[in-house]
Amino acid sequence: MDPTLLKTAVGSGLLSFPVTHFNHDLSFNEGGYREHVEWLAGYNAAALFAAGGTGEFFSLNPSEVPQVVRAAKAGAGTTPIISGAGYGTSLAVEIAKSAEKAGADGILLLPPYLMFAEQAGLIAHVKAVCDAVGIGVIVYNRDNAVLTAESLERLCGMCPNLVGFKDGVGDVDKVIEITTRLKDRLVYIGGMPTHEAYAQAYYAAGVTTYSSAVFNFLPDLAQQFYSALRTGNQPVVDQILKDFFFPLVALRNRKKGYAVSIIKAGLKSVGRDPGPVRPPLTDLAAEELAALEHILEVNRKQVAAA
Repeated sequence: MDPTLLKTAVGSGLLSFPVTHFNHDLSFNEGGYREHVEWLAGYNAAALFAAGGTGEFFSLNPSEVPQVVRAAKAGAGTTPIISGAGYGTSLAVEIAKSAEKAGADGILLLPPYLMFAEQAGLIAHVKAVCDAVGIGVIVYNRDNAVLTAESLERLCGMCPNLVGFKDGVGDVDKVIEITTRLKDRLVYIGGMPTHEAYAQAYYAAGVTTYSSAVFNFLPDLAQQFYSALRTGNQPVVDQILKDFFFPLVALRNRKKGYAVSIIKAGLKSVGRDPGPVRPPLTDLAAEELAALEHILEVNRKQVAAA
């Protein structure tokens, strides 16, 4: 996909990142994953991120990333598929190239492995990945890779296929600086864990779309919330936050890594078991799974719609 077309597509609606399905021996369940992407593609996602954060990119062997991308493309129909890439610069370039060859429509550049770096190093890292592919690249600000507005401005001048900025840091003042300085040069994506809890603040900062993890198992509810946010239907926004997202976030915060585990548990609870998470993540304990099922029961009308 042409980078400009990808940018337009990403900005046109709600995004999501499918969990990666695993068998009980932790091998990639290609058929189950492909069916899941096909199901999600029927709920009007603007684009889907394959092998992203919630897709456990960090636990995938680099050779598995193109397998995941090909399976996603087979199930997605016309929905654009954006592949994760990351780790050190050389490996990120290799993964990005293999994802492009597998049919990815774009790249989501996740933080490099382990090390904190100066802005000059981060700029060189992003530029190397952009230069290596012909498809659009979206840079993900989070953890040890936080680009400043000035750095992004420099990258935009050097990399025509840098089309998007996704924020998972939560410093809304910095986001406002970026959106104000770069305006429509990039498409801006919210990327906080369970981003719906932050969506109103980001929307005011010029970030009009985001990636929804909950879309994995309650796509109708995710779209209902997104529509209410975009149309200014505050009573609906408040009700869904109060009844569903705030309790979900409280449960998610009980243990580290549950931002992924709780989404796989949600899929299992609605009868679409994606298999376990890979170590070092852990699945929800029995009492936490029961608490999640209670949250779903409270919201049974939305669950039934899914």
